[in-house]
Amino acid sequence: MTTAGRAGAWWARLALLALAAGVLVPLLAAGARSVLWVLLGIAGLALAAVGLWWTLAHSGVLRIVGAALCVAAPLTVLALYAAGGMLAPAALSLALWAVAVGAARAAVAPVRAEPAPAPPPHRPWALMNPRSGGGKVDRFRLADRARAAGARVELLGAGHQDVAALAEAAVRDGADLLAVAGGDGTQALVAEVAARHGLPFLVIPAGTRNHFALDLGLDRDDPAKALDALTDGVELRVDLGFAAGRVFVNNASFGTYAEVVADPAYRGEKRRTTLRLLPGLLSGPSAPRLRMRADGTRADGLQALLVSNNPYLRVADAARPGRRERLDSGRLGVLGVRVESAVRAAGAARGARAAGLLRTTAAEVVVEADTPAVPAGVDGEHVLLTAPVVCRIAPGALRVRVPRAVRGTRWGTGAPDWLRVTRLARGRQDDGP
Repeated sequence: MTTAGRAGAWWARLALLALAAGVLVPLLAAGARSVLWVLLGIAGLALAAVGLWWTLAHSGVLRIVGAALCVAAPLTVLALYAAGGMLAPAALSLALWAVAVGAARAAVAPVRAEPAPAPPPHRPWALMNPRSGGGKVDRFRLADRARAAGARVELLGAGHQDVAALAEAAVRDGADLLAVAGGDGTQALVAEVAARHGLPFLVIPAGTRNHFALDLGLDRDDPAKALDALTDGVELRVDLGFAAGRVFVNNASFGTYAEVVADPAYRGEKRRTTLRLLPGLLSGPSAPRLRMRADGTRADGLQALLVSNNPYLRVADAARPGRRERLDSGRLGVLGVRVESAVRAAGAARGARAAGLLRTTAAEVVVEADTPAVPAGVDGEHVLLTAPVVCRIAPGALRVRVPRAVRGTRWGTGAPDWLRVTRLARGRQDDGP
């Protein structure tokens, strides 16, 4: 067995040991009554989900009651657990389950070849937005550091500028690497130009969130570290997503979220605007209803649909929700939501098995609506796309240059394959899922 195989076997054994301990702890503490305590916890989650639905989908008194229920339901469950002496065993059991899931993911995570060092570019070009991320470009002296590394820097001014046109002009001027310090929307536009010309692309995480940079393994707290790739970098091949021909590095959202982003007040008052609009969008007569085809899967009546460049890990069972396992699977992630009542919201406590949740992957997704155009949020930017909207993925389309110390993501699957984990723990060769 190889070194990687032995490491996977030990991770698998740790996962099974932690899993068994997580089951035994409540059994030892409460015996057969532990089943009742589990059911109580599930009931608390269901009531909290109902409260969240009322908070988001209604206004007035029902919203107040829902907000109170969101807080009261889990607190009541915690109080009952404490009174019954089950709070510590429950916390220990949950911690052991988290260890088990994390170890299982490590056991079956793909072993990736070490990327080869990439030669430094001769004429790198960097586009920087001084207003992104609250002024990270100036705060970290990114422009000066990029120039010191040999890059030609172009700063975005106030007002609308054609980012793609600026990148195309840089290519015509001889740029052999395109870099961006800004938000994900700006990153995507320049990434498309880099992919079209076969040039390496450098991400400098100077935006507010920079999910793409996070999943590449870059340090968002110190964006200047990304500039090390100009002199000591390696190259990764990652996928790009397209929605009606518009590129996205993270995701394209349709339905509820896209409608919220479209409101002019959203940029200045995100939370207030969202709470104001959600009741009409979730349960009102103007609530969006989408139809979707993803390879062999069909769904209709969806209120929200998220199509991502590679699947996201599951929120309910992931140590790092909102992360992607990898950026080179060649598959779109698909997450659809259809919650029309408090009963459906309560059912969401079942997680991925809930009737109102759709989760799958596909090479192509077609989004349909009863209107000629569909509002969409493409990497957080509001656009109006002609229906039907075809979303596709271009495997390995983008050459990304990262510092040598960065290894990218390696989190394993969102839901561990326990049969594979068991085989590994027994010392059998892992032949994939």
